[in-house]
Amino acid sequence: MNLVVIGEGGHSKVIRDILHSMKHCRIIAILDDKYDELILNNDVYMGPITSVQNLLDQMDDVKFIVAIGNNEIRKSIVSKLGITKESYITLKHETAIISPSATIGQGTVIMANTIINADAYVGNHAIINTGAIIEHDSKLGDFVHVAPKATLTGSVVVKEGAMIGAGATVIPGKNIDEWAIIGAGATVISDIPSNSTAVGTPARIITQRLFA
Repeated sequence: MNLVVIGEGGHSKVIRDILHSMKHCRIIAILDDKYDELILNNDVYMGPITSVQNLLDQMDDVKFIVAIGNNEIRKSIVSKLGITKESYITLKHETAIISPSATIGQGTVIMANTIINADAYVGNHAIINTGAIIEHDSKLGDFVHVAPKATLTGSVVVKEGAMIGAGATVIPGKNIDEWAIIGAGATVISDIPSNSTAVGTPARIITQRLFA
């Protein structure tokens, strides 16, 4: 399978490590807008993100992954590309533990040593980062990012674009609404409204944005 990685920052490095460990996958291109034109460098194309259609026209069996950690930028790129949902690959590190009853969306990345338990749902283009735990019956929307070592206990709902910081914990049954941000190490014991930032133990809201 030919893979195109979109983004060349730190998050992209981790994703490329996963891809290099998958014997049936070959990275054929890394696209980032720091490049002005599409060039071939050691058998890998490097070029701007607008090169996607060019690569689709030239090659068969091409899949894409948006390797950008920022949720808003990731959503913007997916929207601008306009390619089919099936064009994106879902990546799962070999050390991740995923229940057979869990559902993982297209374009989502499951990093090393994560645990996703029974009947959990993770939407499209989400990031479940290193060592995170998604407990049973939790529901995560599209473009969510759960940072390293964060824990979502049973039946937690995290809506589109929300960010759960490193080492944060959300107790059972709580809702994190669209584009909310939970600070690193926070303990969430109540629902968090959309577009807000909550920090601390217990987590308290410190800002609320008007727009995502």
